Amino acid sequence: MRPSDRLVPPAWMDDGPTRRLFAALGAGGIAARFVGGCVRNAVLGRAIDDIDLAVDKPPETVIAALGAAGIKAIPTGVKHGTVTAIADGRTFELTTLRRDVETDGRRAVVAFTDDWLEDAARRDFTFNALYADPDGTLYDPFEGRADLATGRVRFIGDADRRIAEDRLRVLRFFRFHAWYGRPPVDALGFDACRRNAGTLGALSGERVSKELLRLLEAPAPVDALEAMAEAGALDRWLPEYAGTVRLRALIARETRPDKLRRLAAILPADADATTIGKRLKLSTQESLRLGVMLAHDPVLDLAGGPRAWRAGIYRLGTRLYVDRLLLAVDTPGDWRGALALAESWTPPELPVSGGDALELGLAPGPRIGALISAVEDWWVAGDFAAGRAACLAELARLAKAS
Repeated sequence: MRPSDRLVPPAWMDDGPTRRLFAALGAGGIAARFVGGCVRNAVLGRAIDDIDLAVDKPPETVIAALGAAGIKAIPTGVKHGTVTAIADGRTFELTTLRRDVETDGRRAVVAFTDDWLEDAARRDFTFNALYADPDGTLYDPFEGRADLATGRVRFIGDADRRIAEDRLRVLRFFRFHAWYGRPPVDALGFDACRRNAGTLGALSGERVSKELLRLLEAPAPVDALEAMAEAGALDRWLPEYAGTVRLRALIARETRPDKLRRLAAILPADADATTIGKRLKLSTQESLRLGVMLAHDPVLDLAGGPRAWRAGIYRLGTRLYVDRLLLAVDTPGDWRGALALAESWTPPELPVSGGDALELGLAPGPRIGALISAVEDWWVAGDFAAGRAACLAELARLAKAS
C-alpha cells in the first residue's frame, strides 16, 4: 500500500508515549500504523476517543516486543489479533492485519496477514480504512479523505457484501452519516441498507442500542435518523418511532446533546418505556428516566410563573424537570425562564419528618405518612416560605383535626 497524501500530525501522533511505543515495536521488527477513527478524526482536525494501530505481526510477537521494552501488554482479544498496550499512562489498541475467512453476519473468523491492502479491504467505509505513520504520511487506498471532504459515507467495495459480513453495518452507515455525512445519503449505500434492513432482528439489543444512541448524540442527527427510518432500519427495534418533529424542536432548545432525551423526543407520549428499555437493553435507571419523560403526569405548568416552576422542580427533581421542560415543546409559557430557574435554584428539604409526628404522640403507621404528605403539599403550595416552626404548627393542626 503506497502513501497517498500527508496530514499535519496532531500532538498525540508524535509525543513521548507514542514514540516509546513505536520504538518498542520497531525493535521487535514490527511495522505499525495508526488506523481508523483516530486517523479519520485527525484528517478532520477533531478530537479522538481511542488510538488504534494496525501491526504486521501476530499478537504473540507484539506482546513479546512490548514486554521487552517494559510496556504493559494486555491480551484483550488475541483470537482476533488485538492487544492493548499502555505506555506512560496512555492506552493503545494494536490489532494484527487480518483477512476474513468466514462471516455469518455477526462474528467473523479471521486469519492474520501481512498485506496492508487486504486488511483495508475488509473494513466497512472508505474513511475508516485510512492509515497514517507518526510523521503524518497518509495511506488512503479507497479515497476516504475525499469522501470525508464531501460528507459521503461510502461502503468499501460491494455494499451488500459488506453488510452480509456484519449486519450491524446497516446501523453504522446511518450513525456515521449523522457524525460525518452531509445530505443526501450515499444512494448505493442507502439502497443496500434498505435491502438488508430485515436482517437486523438477528442483532443483540445491546449492539443496536449502542449504535442508535450514538447516532442521537451527533450534533445534527435528524437527516440520518429520517433516512434510517425510511430504509426500514427502525422497524424491528423501534416500531414506536414517531418522527422527528419534536426532536427538531428539542435540538433548538438544548445546550448540549442528551441521547436518552433525544430518544424520548422521537417516541409518542404513550410509548411503553419499560418495553422499549427491555428491547434496547437500557439500564434500569435509563428506563425509569425514559418513563418519566414519556409520562403525561405531572403536567408542567409553565404559564404559572416562578412559583409553579419551583413546585415542578421540587416534585420531579432538577434533572427530570429539565427533561420534561425541554421536551414540552407545545406547552405555552416561558420555558427559557423556567430553565434558568431550574439551573440556578436548589430545592429545599421539607423542614419536618415522621420523627416530629412521633414526638406529637402519634402512633407509628400509615397515618404519619399521610400527615407528612399533607404538610408537604401545604408547604409547596406556599412556595416553600414556611419554616420549621410553621410546618410543625401545621402538622399539629392536621393531627388534631384528623
